[in-house]
Order: sequence, then structure tokens, then C-alpha cells
Amino acid sequence: MIENFALSDDLELFRKTVRELAEAKIAPRAAQIDAEDEYPRDMHELLVKNDLMAIGYPEEFGGSGGLLEFCVFIEEICRVSAGVSLIPVVNRLGSMPVMLAGNEDQKKELIGGVVRGDRQLAYCLTEPESGSDAAAMRSRAVRDGDSWVLNGQKRFISNAGIADTYTYFAVTDPDGSKGKNITAFIVRADRPGFSLGREEHKMGIRGSPTREVLLDNYVAPAEDVLGEVNMGFTYAMQTLDFSRPTIGAQALGIAQGAFDHALAYAKERQQFGQSIVGFQGIQFMLADMAMAIEAARLLVYKAAMKVVNKEPDVSYWAAIAKCFASDTAMKVTTDAVQILGGYGYVKEFPVERMMRDAKITQIYEGTNQIQRVVIARALERGNAGR
Repeated sequence: MIENFALSDDLELFRKTVRELAEAKIAPRAAQIDAEDEYPRDMHELLVKNDLMAIGYPEEFGGSGGLLEFCVFIEEICRVSAGVSLIPVVNRLGSMPVMLAGNEDQKKELIGGVVRGDRQLAYCLTEPESGSDAAAMRSRAVRDGDSWVLNGQKRFISNAGIADTYTYFAVTDPDGSKGKNITAFIVRADRPGFSLGREEHKMGIRGSPTREVLLDNYVAPAEDVLGEVNMGFTYAMQTLDFSRPTIGAQALGIAQGAFDHALAYAKERQQFGQSIVGFQGIQFMLADMAMAIEAARLLVYKAAMKVVNKEPDVSYWAAIAKCFASDTAMKVTTDAVQILGGYGYVKEFPVERMMRDAKITQIYEGTNQIQRVVIARALERGNAGR
């Protein structure tokens, strides 16, 4: 019999520690980071100094904790700044193909580097003409002796320009079956043939750079191939399955932060001789927000444990958690703006920033329309659901 769904005392203590750090050091910078839209190197240094860049990586490479700990960490950071949360989220996304398919030397160099703060990674999958249809990518890698020559263009790459290392996917067998002809490579920003393209100016998650990554006859030596040749698309999809709970956690934290502000405001705001929290219209909004947040939290944590336990229905639960939590974040932040009224629409209060930040969680790492396709196909196959 299941008696409770509580996290361990150690994990709750970890949550408290991260929350205190976030409120003391990150929250005061959040509005400035959003306004200036510059990468906050001081925030990266803060996370490294407090050993938080180690969360979610194997202990043998300097890491600590698993995906559940990482989700709690991201949830707490996002209560105050979604932009700062992208520092650990994107580095882990870029590191995931290395954890899945890398050899011992690659893991020591790259994962160990992220943990120490020596390296930053990014994940290069999306292209201008292949977003949701990622297997239709046009990037090419041609074997040249023991090396590979890469040419291609990736778009919407988070951390581009900050990262020194990129996990890059390219077609290595143009005549092969779609999705079974792609290889993963380690690409290094300091080598000839690597350059950055256009910089995107985004509605939300500002302070996290998003740019194009361009390869022009970039030469990748054999030791920079990740895993098996033509298995890259499998690694890419596994990466997204394992990473989607973290986007759910990101959305969950944004929603919780907006809810906290809305509830506090409703208790203080006086209209018609009483606090607006006493009005039934506001009460019902707050109750709906609270219900959705609590449901999203359970889904995110369950999906994280599915990954930890390597269960066969990971894709199904990761899609549910990401989709539900991000839809919740969009609804909750929009309602938070409504509760604050005119104050919600101005930058003096953080809920308008949180609403802008929430939107991307419905789009990246697979749009919520794609998540619904994943869920429906799992149900059709009969290997998910009750």
C-alpha cells in the first residue's frame, strides 16, 4: 500500500537550501537579467561555487544526485528566474548524449568539465527546415579517412556562443533509412569551420542566448564521434525523453512562483472594503491554480522516477509531465497577471516576466502538440495507461 508521496527529508532539506540561495542571490538579479538580456556569468559562478552544477551527473565524474534531485533544483530556481535555470538545464541537455553514448574519456572531459565549471555544452538538433521533424535534418557528415567533415546549420540553439562544446547531429548515410542514418558528434567552438549565425531576440527566458550554429567543412576526428555511427537519432530521442521531465520542472517552478506572488497580492490588495482574496471569483481562480500546480508536481516527479528506474514507458510519462506542467504554467501565469490587474501587466511585478517565460515550455524540447502525439501513439500500442 502506498502511504504517502512525500520526498525524503534529505531532498526536502536540499529544496530548502536551494530556495534560500535562489531568493537571496538570484531573485534580486532576475529583473535585470531579463531587461538587459545578457548572459549572467555571475549566476553560473554562483551555481558552480555552491556545487549545484554537479546535480544530476554521475558521481564518478564529480556529480551528485539523480534526475529527481535535478528537477527539484530546477523547480526552485524557476520560482525566481527561468532565465538562470537555463544554465544547468541546457548544460545537462548537451551532456545527455555524452552520458548515453560517450566513452570513458569523453565523459571525464565533458561531464567533469561541466561539474567543475570549466566547460559549457549545448545541444544541436533543430534546423531551419526541420523542427518537429528532426530526422529530416540537412546537416551532413562525410567520412574522410579517420575523420568526418561536417557541414550544416542549426537554429534556436540555447547557450550558443557561451558553450565551448556542442553535441551536434548530422546525416552520415544520405541513402539510409530516415532516422537510422544520423550520427552524433562532439563539436568544439575553437576549431576551424565553426561559427555562429543570427542571434534570436526572444519574448522570454532572456539572459539565455539563443543563436544559430554553422559548420563549414568542420573536421571532427574519430575520437569526437559519440557512440555508434548512424545511431545518433536514437540518442537524440532518448535525450529528449530523459530531459522532458526537467522542462516540466521548469514549468512547475514558473507556475509556483507566479502563484506565490498572486496569492500574496490577493491577501494584501484591498477593494470594496476587504482583501480581494475574500471574493469568490478570486478564490476559485486561486483554487484552480493550486490544484493544477499540485497535479503537475506529482507528474513531474513520477516522470523523473521513471527515468531513474529505466522503466519502458518513460516516453509516455515524460510527455505527459512536460505537456501538462507547461500548459499549467501558461494558464497559471496568465491568471496571476489577471489577479494583479494593471500591476500584473507592468514590469514592477515579476508575473508578466513569468508569463513570458512560461510560453517557451510549451514549445521547446517537443511542442505540446508533439507530446500529445507521443502520448496517443503509446496508448495505441497498448503499452501505456491503465
